[in-house]
Amino acid sequence: MKLTNEEKKNSYEKQKSKQNTGSPESQITLFTHRISHLTAHLKKHRKDNASRRGLVKLVGKRKRLLAYLEGESFDRYKKIIGDLGLRK
Repeated sequence: MKLTNEEKKNSYEKQKSKQNTGSPESQITLFTHRISHLTAHLKKHRKDNASRRGLVKLVGKRKRLLAYLEGESFDRYKKIIGDLGLRK
């Protein structure tokens, strides 16, 4: 589950600022990676309720960040949604 430094750098390079790891786009990208990892884990371990709770909390955090980004800059919001393929 742990991201290596190289994976983090690759995800940050896609964003507008490679140095700004606290930007909403960077955070959303990292949350999406962790969510996909936890989803795969929970498909195997269906009764792991602690991980399920963590997944629900991560989805909520990502949802709040997306709502913030949508209010701040709709163009940036549409770009991150398109890059990550979150909405259809």
